[in-house]
Amino acid sequence: MTLRYDYARLARIGMPEATFCLNKTTQQLRAIVTELVGRTDNPVLFTRMSDSQYQAVRDLAGNSMDYDSESATSFMHGCLSPREGTVAVVTAGTSDIPVAAEACRTLEFLGFTATRVVDVGVAGLWRLLERVEDIGACDVVIVVAGMDAALASVMGGLTGQPIIAVPTSTGYGAAADGHSALHSMLTSCAQGIAVTNIDNGFGAACAANRILLRLHRK
Repeated sequence: MTLRYDYARLARIGMPEATFCLNKTTQQLRAIVTELVGRTDNPVLFTRMSDSQYQAVRDLAGNSMDYDSESATSFMHGCLSPREGTVAVVTAGTSDIPVAAEACRTLEFLGFTATRVVDVGVAGLWRLLERVEDIGACDVVIVVAGMDAALASVMGGLTGQPIIAVPTSTGYGAAADGHSALHSMLTSCAQGIAVTNIDNGFGAACAANRILLRLHRK
């Protein structure tokens, strides 16, 4: 297997290439880790990495890899240097936490501070209202919600920060594995909400990265 890792991407766009592990074979992952383990100057993020995949490469990576099962992510060679900017990652329910965790870990890898606000869905609106001030203190808000995904619209009416909405596959039958949440967010009556693909916490964090790099550029 020939690996063509994009080592110049960080300098070009402000984010290094990430390795998406879902559906990769053990042989493919071991080849990737073998290539990257010696590049200590190049931090790498692995996403959608299962515990079994981590176990299959940990002998190659050693202490250079930091695995987190909640978010299914790994850092190799640490994180990027700290950057200016803060992000609130807000979830409707605890079932949305794995997607939110992927966003938080990606933000951590990219050098940003993330504040996680969990279980503030609109079925108990008072829980959200209690945290509005904390959320409003951040530069960007990522809203992670499944089912009817109403939290994105409500959040869009409460704060003026850039909002990145992430539909999740949480919900019963008609939730359709996140398609109902996606359609709800895409048809939100709150102006200017950006929407990622279903369960794409990584993509939301990368969108926040683009906003924050511009907001805090010297």
